[in-house]
Amino acid sequence: MERSGTADMALWGGQIPPWLFDRMVKLARPMVETIVLEYGRDHFLSRLSDPFWFQSFGAVIGMDWNSSGVTTAVMRALKKALNPAAADLGLYVCGGKGKQSKMTPRELLEIGDRTGLDGESLARSSKLVAKVDNTAVQDGYQLYLHSFVLSKEGDWTVIQQGMEGEQGLARRYHWHSADIKSFVEDPHAAVCGENMGPILNLVDTEAKPTQLGILDLTQESPAKLLQEVAYMKLPHYCDVKEKDVDLKRLGSVLWLSQEQEVKGFEDLLLVPGLGPRTLQSLTLVSEVMHGTPSRFSDPARFSFAHGGKSAKPFAVPTKVYDQTIEQLQGAVEKAKLGDQDKLKAIEKLTKVAQRAEAGFQPNNGFQEYLENERKNSPKYGGRFVEKRGKVKKQGPKNQLDLFD
Repeated sequence: MERSGTADMALWGGQIPPWLFDRMVKLARPMVETIVLEYGRDHFLSRLSDPFWFQSFGAVIGMDWNSSGVTTAVMRALKKALNPAAADLGLYVCGGKGKQSKMTPRELLEIGDRTGLDGESLARSSKLVAKVDNTAVQDGYQLYLHSFVLSKEGDWTVIQQGMEGEQGLARRYHWHSADIKSFVEDPHAAVCGENMGPILNLVDTEAKPTQLGILDLTQESPAKLLQEVAYMKLPHYCDVKEKDVDLKRLGSVLWLSQEQEVKGFEDLLLVPGLGPRTLQSLTLVSEVMHGTPSRFSDPARFSFAHGGKSAKPFAVPTKVYDQTIEQLQGAVEKAKLGDQDKLKAIEKLTKVAQRAEAGFQPNNGFQEYLENERKNSPKYGGRFVEKRGKVKKQGPKNQLDLFD
């Protein structure tokens, strides 16, 4: 069996203040709606199962790009943003951190009752995936977060995270179901992301043999059981450093947003008066929605959209953040009514930035970019959380033997 990916991160403490979390929710929904409108629900689940894309998404909505808190923030924001619109979007987010994780099977049963999906099979899938990462594979990480994202077609992605308290580390596990394959017929087929071969589907009404097959698999040795498709190890320092960012990629985005360039994009975006700083954020948001998988190898770059809650690399520019939300929400609402011009214009930002990047040579160094953002922070309504500290060497208070 293969996970679709794994990510290792430093374990950092600290809460997300309401002023930031509310904005995360407001931005997350139109971003997901855009992906679903343009590419479909299965594509969104595939992206969510990629640890590099997931980290980039967390950075663009304002989390510290390399912290374990990205997982909690993204899944909390998605649950609050998407579930109220589940009937229209066809996406459901279940579970969460701590005690919420144990509610996942019940939530899936309720969704099954409402939609006609096999809730019992879904609940069993949730339990088995948790058992694999928490029990069958003894890697020293105890799960404390389990989120199950389901489409109305019955496809799903699982995001779960474990803690290793002694070293202050966290590990995130990604799982993706994208096709029907019985583990009884082929016990080493993969549970993985897009275009990675035979894939398991535990939603099918004939899934009883598959469930039994996975129960057998949990008795296998970890070496036989799992091979990683995508693995990401993030640095344990809390800042953004030059080596974390592809300067050609970042520089081309910043070049597009310069004062002398923005006039050409006012017509493109159909928004007269759109400021250059918002254009910078909107371009990075656009790439998270439309970029190809290879574009997310440097997730720190996306923190240049809306900073980070600990002012790493700079304070969250709340005025810019609000303008980004307004522009994207407006584009999505128009697209729902048949007018896709503005949404297509935002998509075009990704292509324009990538074309500019081809022969681009940054005029400024990384520190110049940072200093410019920090200098303008008061003008942009910069806010951040002052307290941040590494979690003490201990087990998590809400560590769970999931679904025992």
